[in-house]
Amino acid sequence: MVSQFRQEAQQKASSSSSEQQAAKPGEVPCDVCTGTKLKALKSCLVCLTSYCETHLEPHLTMSGLKRHQLINPVENLEDRMCMKHDKPLELFCKTDQTCVCMLCSVLDHKTHEFVPLKEEYEGKKAELEKTEAEIQQMIQKRRLKIQEIKHSVDLSKEDANREKAEGVQVFIALKESVERSLNELIETIEEKQRTTEKQAEDFIKELEQEISELMKRNSEVQQLSRSEDHLHLLQNILSLKAAPPTKDWTEVSVRPPSYEGTVVRAVTQLEETLSKEVKKLFEVGLKRVQQYAVDVTLDPDTAHPELILSDDEKQVNHGDVKKNLPDNPERFSINPCVLGKQSFSSGRFYFEVQVQGKTKWDLGVVRESINRKENIPLQPHNGFWTIWLRNGNEYKALADPPVHLSLKSQPQKVGVFVDYEEGLVSFYDIDAAALIYSFTGCSFTEKLYPYFSPCINDGGKNSAPLIICPVNQTA
Repeated sequence: MVSQFRQEAQQKASSSSSEQQAAKPGEVPCDVCTGTKLKALKSCLVCLTSYCETHLEPHLTMSGLKRHQLINPVENLEDRMCMKHDKPLELFCKTDQTCVCMLCSVLDHKTHEFVPLKEEYEGKKAELEKTEAEIQQMIQKRRLKIQEIKHSVDLSKEDANREKAEGVQVFIALKESVERSLNELIETIEEKQRTTEKQAEDFIKELEQEISELMKRNSEVQQLSRSEDHLHLLQNILSLKAAPPTKDWTEVSVRPPSYEGTVVRAVTQLEETLSKEVKKLFEVGLKRVQQYAVDVTLDPDTAHPELILSDDEKQVNHGDVKKNLPDNPERFSINPCVLGKQSFSSGRFYFEVQVQGKTKWDLGVVRESINRKENIPLQPHNGFWTIWLRNGNEYKALADPPVHLSLKSQPQKVGVFVDYEEGLVSFYDIDAAALIYSFTGCSFTEKLYPYFSPCINDGGKNSAPLIICPVNQTA
């Protein structure tokens, strides 16, 4: 029967081969076809044979073959056989994490844990699907990050173009102002010179007129004085023209104009104009940094025991009594200071502090790991980026080395701006819309905290509190 069936199948395959597709390179061919190898539709894990549509028919119709396990066509079916027992690999040894046959399970792996291949397949497939989903999620996150980075570059480009445009506009205005001031200076000097020359010309013209009249009279006098006729001289001397009126030129002079201070006054006026322009720039810059305002509150767990915090944790001043507080690691033990609750490890942030009425204070930001138990210099190498006031009018930026600050006015409210990635810490006089000082080129690697020190009470002279203010953006 089998021989007959194969013969009929071979004939049927030959007659239908023109209708079926021949196996292309890379496709699994039918193992039964003797002529043109047709494309296999299924592979049998029992027969270890791949079948085209025609040769697959017995597995679909004969009861004994229906029990065979069919899969999508694959090559190298021999790899699915146990190399030791020449049996199909039907089980998975969870102990050794390998595929085994039935004989392996009772001989070499008899004490191990087994599951059917299908069960392990489904478990591993679920794991792979989960892994695939995780990978897809990672890919999506990275695509979003690419978009975020590109967006940041676009924003940076917009900011750069805007800054360049504003810079060009400002410097053109400054250039025009300088040229205008220079032209006015030259015109002032030349006008003085023209006035001097005109005065001199008028004097000279008047003097030449007098000289001409005097020369005429001198000629008449000479002519008459040379006469030897007594009668003629006496008769004509009375008719001699009276001397023309002349000016007393003794005190008359042309004084060169004084140009002393002309250039200084022009430069001073230009400086005032430039100061106005610079103030406008600072107002624009201040308005921009105020957009990064954050809500800062004081952290009682860091406050020195002699400090007094308000209930809303927005104000701090020095008390004369040291409170009995737990000496936790975060608390300052020597310096009368306190940190903000909020920390920042990226981006930009800004806050404002009222310092009105104080003779001493420290303000700025610090890194998380600063020494809170010893009296150390408040400088960047110790993790402090701060400025301070002493003796009511002595301002200093505590850089390496410290920088004395000459301020035109005493700040009543100080703004603090930080750009973490840029390594920038700037301090502003809010009322004057002026930059007090900037730490640049800083390298931040830890969390940053706002830093406040109202300093000691000083017998009531420095009793005013430091107050964290709400930010009202400048107009």
